[in-house]
Amino acid sequence: MRIFLAPMEGVIDYEMRNLFTQLGGFDRCVTEFIRVNDQLLPERVFLRYSPELERGGVTDSGVPVYLQLLGGSPKFMGLNAARVQVLEPPGIDINFGCPSNTVTRNNGGSRLLLDPQLVGDIVASVRESVDPSIPVTAKIRLGFSNADSLECIVDKIVEAGVSELSIHARTREDRYKPPAYWATVKAITEKFSIPIIINGEIWSIDNAYSALEQSGCRDIMLGRSALTTPQLAACIKARHSGSEFQEMDWPELLDVIVCYLYDAEKKHPDFVCNRSKQWLAFLLNAYPPALTLFHKVKRIKNTKEMFNALRSGI
Repeated sequence: MRIFLAPMEGVIDYEMRNLFTQLGGFDRCVTEFIRVNDQLLPERVFLRYSPELERGGVTDSGVPVYLQLLGGSPKFMGLNAARVQVLEPPGIDINFGCPSNTVTRNNGGSRLLLDPQLVGDIVASVRESVDPSIPVTAKIRLGFSNADSLECIVDKIVEAGVSELSIHARTREDRYKPPAYWATVKAITEKFSIPIIINGEIWSIDNAYSALEQSGCRDIMLGRSALTTPQLAACIKARHSGSEFQEMDWPELLDVIVCYLYDAEKKHPDFVCNRSKQWLAFLLNAYPPALTLFHKVKRIKNTKEMFNALRSGI
């Protein structure tokens, strides 16, 4: 079993990838999507989204980071992939799953699932633009408003030469509303030979095994659940190998978070308060003390004051 960290826009950045891979369990990360319009992006844009490219495309823990592109033009997706190739990424991922209104209004993300042929053309353009040694992967949803075209979409993607495919088991119209329809993916895993990764509503070890069983997949992708339970990937891996794993208690976890925020402050001095509140809002679902701390800090806007409040909560 492999476990991948999902590319959550505005959340899973360089520092977060470093932290989560240090906590263990993850086999691959994917960057936040890089929006490709009708232009050739400069190399500095790719390096900004993936500083890991400057040291072999891996996190400090040695976990590979695939660069994710999002766009509706086969031509410019291919041209930008060719430019990315010069930076020697471990792999290139293509986003066909983002449900954001801003993205879908501009012919990107899950909107493209309405046109399976265009999806295939984009994958083919990227695949043909880079060396065969660089894996090209993709992430989709079950469809835009329903799963009627799922098999056709996957057929076009596979035909275009994708190496692996992640499927978020909801449609765009479902967004993030429970449940995720893992069993809908079973027909895909039975028909196609490429690795299929299941994503969506995997909040626990039991969820992970249910998702694998119902979908027929061998690998999973974790997104919001990683923020809620930061060591979930390590726990799932431990269960899979039959070993014991002791999760950190709340004080230990909060200390890790504070250290991460101190490191992140060096590059993003203005985002500590927002990131603290954002993460505590996820953590309170699994760690009761996080709820008390969240209410304590939710109106804080000063970084020094935030650090003092977090330290007092350890």
